[in-house]
Amino acid sequence: MQKRYSKYLRPISYFFDIVAVLLLFPYFFKGSNVSYLFFGTYLFLAWTILSFFSKLYAVYRFTTPVQILTKVTVQFLLFLLVVISFFPFYKTSNFSGSAIALYSTALLCVVLIFKAFLFFYIKKYRLITGNNYRNTIIVGYTKEAIDLKNIFENRPDYGYHFKGFFSDKKENKNIIGKSDLIKDFCMSEKIDEIYCSLNEISNEKLKDLIFFTDQNKIELKFIPDTKAIFSKNLKVDYYELFPVLSLRKTPLDEPYIKAFKRVFDVVFSFFVITLLLSWLVPLMAILIKLESKGPIFFKQNRPGINESDFVCYKFRSMKINESTEMEASRNDPRVTKIGKFIRKTSIDELPQFFNVLLGDMSIVGPRPHLWSQNKIYASKIQKYMVRHYVKPGITGLAQVKGYRGEIETDDDMINRIKFDVFYIENWSLLMDVKIIFQTVINIFKGEEKAY
Repeated sequence: MQKRYSKYLRPISYFFDIVAVLLLFPYFFKGSNVSYLFFGTYLFLAWTILSFFSKLYAVYRFTTPVQILTKVTVQFLLFLLVVISFFPFYKTSNFSGSAIALYSTALLCVVLIFKAFLFFYIKKYRLITGNNYRNTIIVGYTKEAIDLKNIFENRPDYGYHFKGFFSDKKENKNIIGKSDLIKDFCMSEKIDEIYCSLNEISNEKLKDLIFFTDQNKIELKFIPDTKAIFSKNLKVDYYELFPVLSLRKTPLDEPYIKAFKRVFDVVFSFFVITLLLSWLVPLMAILIKLESKGPIFFKQNRPGINESDFVCYKFRSMKINESTEMEASRNDPRVTKIGKFIRKTSIDELPQFFNVLLGDMSIVGPRPHLWSQNKIYASKIQKYMVRHYVKPGITGLAQVKGYRGEIETDDDMINRIKFDVFYIENWSLLMDVKIIFQTVINIFKGEEKAY
C-alpha cells in the first residue's frame, strides 16, 4: 500500500487553528478585563462547534480553493458574531470593537495562510512524489466514464491513479475485462475506489459489488447516466427508510442563505444610494434633460423571480420611442450622445439599486431579460426557466464573462443561460464578491458589447 497521510490532515488543520485561536486572544484582549481561562474555553468551544456546522474541515482532494475560501468566510462571520456576543453577558468585561476587529483580522490571516500553504503543498507533494494517491477503476465504458478517466489523468494533483475500465456490454482495447474479474483485480492491485456507471451493471451484480466493497473497505461511487441531469446539487431525503433524490436543491433554496443575501443586498444598496446616487441622480438629470426631452428614468416591465412582473429602473439613454421591447444594437439611432457614454460605463443600470431596496432584484443574479425574449427562448433553450428561481441581478456571472448586450445568435443566449444556471447551482458569498469586483473592473476597462 502507498503511504497515507490523509487521515492526519484534518486533525492537524484543526489543531493549528485552535492553537491560533488560543494564542492570539491574550495579546489583543489585554485590557478587556476577562478571565483568560473562561474566555479561552469559550473561544475553544465556539470554534469547535461552529466548525462542525460550517463543515470547515470537510475538505477533500477534489475540493477547490474557492470552496475552501467560502468555508473559511462562513466560519469567520459566525465566529465573529459569537465573540461579540460574549461581552454583553460577561458583566465585568470591557467591550472593545477595535480589539475584536484586530483579533479577528489577525486570526483570519493566520488561518488563511496556513490553509493555503497546506492546500498547495499537498498538491505539489502528490505531483512530485506520487504518494497518497488512490488507485481507481471504472465499471462501465460510457461517455461520462471516459470524461471521468480524463479528469483523473489530466489532474494528477487530485491524487488518483486510474487502472482501467471493466465492462460487460462493450469491447475495447481500453477495457481490462468483464465484471466477474473485478474482485480479483481489486485485491491484486490494491484498489481504493470503484466508480460504477449506473446504466452498465445489473441490480444483482451491483448488490454483490456493494457487499464486496463493504467487506474490503473499498469506496464505491456512482457515475450518473448524464451530467446534464445530475449537474445540480443533489439532496437525499428519506420517506421513513425510502431514499428520494431531490434535483433542484441549491444553496439559494436555504432560508438562512436567502436572508443573508437579502441583508447583504440591502446594506450594499443603502451605501451606494447614499454615497453615490445622492449626487449622481441630480447630475444625470441635468445632462439627460439638456440633450433630449423626456423623463430622467426609463421604466420597463421585466420578468422577475417566478416570472413575477416588476418595473425595472434605468437612467434614460435613448430618445423617446415606441420600440421599448427591442433591445439596443450597435450604432442604434435611438441612443443619445450621453446615452452612449452611460451605456458604455453601465451607469444607466445604477438606478436598479432602488429595485434592490424594493426587493424586486438582487445585487448579483441573472440579468432580467425583456418579456419578448422570455417568450422566444423559454421553449427553445433547455434550463432557460431555471434563471427565474432567484431574483434577477444588477450584474451577474454571464455578464462578467462577456455574455451581455445584444443577442445576435441563439448561442449568445445559450452561453448566457449556462453561466446563469451555474451561478444559481453553485452560489457562494465569495462568488458574489468576485462578480461585483469584476463588474467594477469591466466598467473602467470598457466592454465591447456595452452599446
